[in-house]
Amino acid sequence: MKYIRKDLGSYNLHIIKTKKFKSVVVQVALRTPIIKEEITMRNVLSDMLLLSSEKYPTKREIALKSQDLYASSIMVEDLRLGNYINTNFYLSTLNDKYTEEGNLEEGIIFLSELINHPRVVDNHFYEEDLEIIKRQATASLERIKENPANYSLIRLFENMDKDSPLSYRPMGYIEDLEKINTSNLYIYYKNMMKINMMDILVIGDVKEEEIENMITENFQSNTYKKARKPYRLEEKKLRSKKMIVKEKEDLTQAKLSIGCRLYDLTEEERNYALTLYSIILGTGGDSKLFKNIREKHSVAYYINATPNKLDNVLTIRAGITKENLKKVVKLIEAELQAMKKGDFTEEDLNKAKELFNTSLDELEESPSRIMNAYYMMELLGIDDIKTRREKMNKVLKEDIVSVAKKIKIDTVYCLEGE
Repeated sequence: MKYIRKDLGSYNLHIIKTKKFKSVVVQVALRTPIIKEEITMRNVLSDMLLLSSEKYPTKREIALKSQDLYASSIMVEDLRLGNYINTNFYLSTLNDKYTEEGNLEEGIIFLSELINHPRVVDNHFYEEDLEIIKRQATASLERIKENPANYSLIRLFENMDKDSPLSYRPMGYIEDLEKINTSNLYIYYKNMMKINMMDILVIGDVKEEEIENMITENFQSNTYKKARKPYRLEEKKLRSKKMIVKEKEDLTQAKLSIGCRLYDLTEEERNYALTLYSIILGTGGDSKLFKNIREKHSVAYYINATPNKLDNVLTIRAGITKENLKKVVKLIEAELQAMKKGDFTEEDLNKAKELFNTSLDELEESPSRIMNAYYMMELLGIDDIKTRREKMNKVLKEDIVSVAKKIKIDTVYCLEGE
């Protein structure tokens, strides 16, 4: 696998050359500092751009073109990375050697058409297109409570810090959806294309010069942009006492979400020891939370721990009965305290390293995950895959204990069953 980064002035082109896959995947990544009131607008716009375009004015015509390109797929996702919102467009198509000469270039032209030439009239999107997307968005927003585990996590973050991007709902808000019209959506689109930072990533068995020509011919930008904010959220002042919030819903199983603050971590701790800490504490059947809370005490249907390095938080999530809330929280606190005392074995540490290395092996089997790894190298300065593997294997028990002492429960949120 060979990685090439090209500075094209207004955006960077990242080429990951590999013969491992039959397909070629192209990612166009647009990012900008996140604004709460614009999240819904951006979600709607992303869906609009894949619904129709100037050349392909209907969803059916887009689907037919995808089939003509040997069942190529195009998708879009919006996600928050710390202080930024990212919109990622993806094209996945078979390499020309398995189809015909020019298939990849046609796919890139198709992707460019959808992103750069939307279906508009008189500086407005079409009303009928917007109505389709708004109906879908409304239905999605109204179903937010249908996944109680995810809703519990959303409410946890809103209670931890209502003014931070941590609390912003990724799917957006009904009240903002109602304000969107064909005119202000198009204004937002033009602004996004003008001021958002852009990276384009390509992975597959491609020729460097050919792919650069295809990209530069179809994606032009004359404005140089740079990051205006750090990606990581600032560390918040620690609470002197944890906050406990309870809400009721018609559920048979209560959903517990605990938010822990991370503070004073070094970059090495954040990227390596923290990952192993979370695996030992709450990833899989060998974790301390699973063995001691689910199996030994039988007071959780499931339980896990996940760090979010950009948000400076670690979350612990569990399915419980509401009567066991106090007991479960007490047991979790005991496990956090045990980690601070180094109450885990070298075998636990070695198993965590094995699990991490397995995840890297799996990463290298997925084009999209490989692309994401290189993209994070670009944005956040994260080490390459080989270096990550080497550094993780050097983490010592005392490094885990050091991290454990820099984690503190901030908020306990429980979505209780009636």
